[in-house]
Amino acid sequence: MSRHARRSLGLALLVNLAILTGCTGSNEGGDSGFVISDDRTITRVPAADREPAPDLFGELVGGGSFALADVRGDDIVVVNVWGSWCGPCRAEAATLERVSQDLADDGVQFLGLNTRDQEAAALAFLRRFDVTYPNLDDTDAQLQLAFRDSLPSASIPTTWVIDRRGRVAAQTISGVTEERLRAMIEPVLAETP
Repeated sequence: MSRHARRSLGLALLVNLAILTGCTGSNEGGDSGFVISDDRTITRVPAADREPAPDLFGELVGGGSFALADVRGDDIVVVNVWGSWCGPCRAEAATLERVSQDLADDGVQFLGLNTRDQEAAALAFLRRFDVTYPNLDDTDAQLQLAFRDSLPSASIPTTWVIDRRGRVAAQTISGVTEERLRAMIEPVLAETP
């Protein structure tokens, strides 16, 4: 390879590196008001910049109804979008249930949004993973779309944390580990009610 070709290749690599660094850099409270965590999987919104969570309500998988308005102002709510057909959803299901049980006495409530599923498949998923928190039927994804004014869902699974004032405080658009889930919830739990 000639000296000119190596120099051109080196320059191209530096330009691409600079572009990639700019695309993945975190915004530490710039114009958007969002802060991306160090692991790049959690988007946090500073309290002053949070948008109201949508008014989630409807029929529960398996019967009954639920309205987010009934718990607003009392609890922090963790909302998770899942489908029985989704591999990462199956992988995170036990973690979500375990953390929901662990934090229930701390004022943290979990809510599932089941999407693109037949009721039988959704019920089998809930039984298989012993999910005890309420799960709204969101077959047509309208409840997910209601987050478009705050932190919209870009994939399944998506998990949001809603603060005690009913505002979207954090989001991740990938499957959660216990560490990531607690990293989303604990700062909001520590806020003064």
